[in-house]
Amino acid sequence: MRSPEYQQLSVATARRYLPGGRFAHGFARGKLSNDPVFEYLLTSGLLSEDQRILDLGCGQGLLAALLVQARAAASEGSWPAHWPAPSAAAVHGIELMASDVARAEAALAGQASFETGNIADTAFAPCDTVVILDVLHYLPYEQQDDVLRRVHAALSAQGKLVLRIGDADGGFGFRWSNWVDHVVTWCRGHRLPRLYCRSVAQWQQLLEQLGFTVEIKPMSEGTMFANVLLLARKQA
Repeated sequence: MRSPEYQQLSVATARRYLPGGRFAHGFARGKLSNDPVFEYLLTSGLLSEDQRILDLGCGQGLLAALLVQARAAASEGSWPAHWPAPSAAAVHGIELMASDVARAEAALAGQASFETGNIADTAFAPCDTVVILDVLHYLPYEQQDDVLRRVHAALSAQGKLVLRIGDADGGFGFRWSNWVDHVVTWCRGHRLPRLYCRSVAQWQQLLEQLGFTVEIKPMSEGTMFANVLLLARKQA
């Protein structure tokens, strides 16, 4: 379960999407309230430094909106004292669906930047942190490898990649997450895709070959999924 402090913040963040319509607001509220990765990113300190964040496959900009709302909460004096102070991070998101980019821009009103593009062939600007949440499995394996190579090149010295994946060795939880993934993808207007998945061990091996050190964090608390967060730091 998410903490009361985080639930209050997630509800306030979701309100930013009210002008975008019922779907935009409902999706934001449901995702932010139920997905453990967002509270973890706020409370772990991973994004607490002032940095350039590149959010690949950013959807309607939920991570950027949450960081902006966190800064607003801190300025109002309602930020929990036991959490790391929110940063003045500059967030840039790349998203395939133009409708999601439009919702992100409406919700953030210039407080983050977004572009419509396919991460498989869109250039990555220099950055300090790259976030990829539940996205790479839509790309064929060769394109996954290329995206991660370009991420490594774009990151500053000792920059970090925050990558969430579904563990292909995760049994029922993995199969369940794939089924949900297909349903959500279809509801959002995409064809039912083939998914290109790997085990945690395979992802770790690939990232280490590219020059990252990797820390593994389970990231499906409170869900039936087999999601894992890989914290990959660029080696000096």
